[in-house]
Amino acid sequence: MLRGVGALVGLLVLGGCDGGRPFAAQAADRAPQIERGRVLLAQYQCGSCHTIPGVADARGRQAGTLDGFGARSYIAGRLPNELPVLAAWIADPRALVPTTTMPSMGASADDALAMATYLNALE
Repeated sequence: MLRGVGALVGLLVLGGCDGGRPFAAQAADRAPQIERGRVLLAQYQCGSCHTIPGVADARGRQAGTLDGFGARSYIAGRLPNELPVLAAWIADPRALVPTTTMPSMGASADDALAMATYLNALE
């Protein structure tokens, strides 16, 4: 399983190359992906455990709030908060931290990347 996560991270890193474009241009290009991620977080019912700003009915208290998530240094207190790592975490959290209580929700790589993009935009 870790092999699959490694491949996912590799693909996400390669797919995320920005060619050195200014951050503002990158953010404008990400707007549709950010919105898609917000919608997917509701569809996957991530708010049943997490409070997520901007996501309807996302007021869960069983896991930490995701408010300001993009400004955090770590995912689950141990993984670097980088977009490809966050997408891999969303896709298969137990492949990265076997003891986590976060369940795998069956998110595809594309869906996980969109959700990670939304969370990364929360600062």
